Amino acid sequence: MQAAVDDLAAAVGLSVLIEDQHQQPVWWSTRGAVDDTRVRTILNRRVEPAAAAVVQRYRLMQATAPVHTPAIPEADMWARWCMPVRYEGRVLGLLWVLDPEDTLTEAELPALVECADLAAEAMAKSRRSGEERLQRRDDLIERLLRGPDEEAARELTRLENLPPDARVQVEAPAATGGWPLPDGMSAHIAGGRERGATSGGPLPLADLGEAARRAAATRRAVAAGARLEKVSWDALGAWRFIVDAPDSLTVRQVHPGAEILVGQPRDDLMTTARVVLDHGGEVTTAAEELHVHRTTLYYRLNRITELTGADLRTGADRTSLQLALWLAAYRATAV
Repeated sequence: MQAAVDDLAAAVGLSVLIEDQHQQPVWWSTRGAVDDTRVRTILNRRVEPAAAAVVQRYRLMQATAPVHTPAIPEADMWARWCMPVRYEGRVLGLLWVLDPEDTLTEAELPALVECADLAAEAMAKSRRSGEERLQRRDDLIERLLRGPDEEAARELTRLENLPPDARVQVEAPAATGGWPLPDGMSAHIAGGRERGATSGGPLPLADLGEAARRAAATRRAVAAGARLEKVSWDALGAWRFIVDAPDSLTVRQVHPGAEILVGQPRDDLMTTARVVLDHGGEVTTAAEELHVHRTTLYYRLNRITELTGADLRTGADRTSLQLALWLAAYRATAV
């Protein structure tokens, strides 16, 4: 396609540029001087608003034949010709030919149309290839999310031109620059410098499903009230007991008092228990966080003891109650 653009530029003795539908330069060939807009378009790989507005002003996307646009000094644009690059009725881009001296003849216009048609074929083929590659990538990712799959990992490595020992991390919520995953997450290939991620440290690409599970569990733990130094699987600490607890383990089995507190009509006692226990029984700090007077807090603590038999300040079973409350909150949090 670049050869076709070079041939057109040589035939008409003018500079040619083909942009995609987002007005990003794809192919170009320069003959002599060019205007400032063309220079900035190629160097910055973007079209400035004043120049982009020309497309709307002259309805160039709707054109079916080359359109001549006059010089627009305020946009640093010389006179030029434009021909939409259209494939099966859909505009994929625009072909531009700078013509500041109005030297292009009527007889040369079909060459612009022919070049635009060649560009349409090339862009459509590239788009189909890209869409097929993305679909194949998504299929491989879906296989990996279902469980370890060395074959899928090897194929994905080849498809994405990754190093054979590529490792992966998952962010929840999704971050830019990664592969999109279900439930608002994204997968990222770990570079030479390790990054902190929701899923924790990097895992082999074949274990993408485990990385996604770790990220989802970490996000869920935070939603359940986990106090982490950073939102990462590696920072879960004792919450690992919660996220990895078997489904057969009930809150009551860990501590029946948690089930009693969760079942109260109001959640003030449960919240108080969570805060006091998370602060190691420190009443003053807990009262400040709860925004209640210490007298109110002592009343609640006594009430909690009456209901559960647990003393949150000195009781030997405080840890069991704390874990049970964590487990109840985790399981009540939407996945």
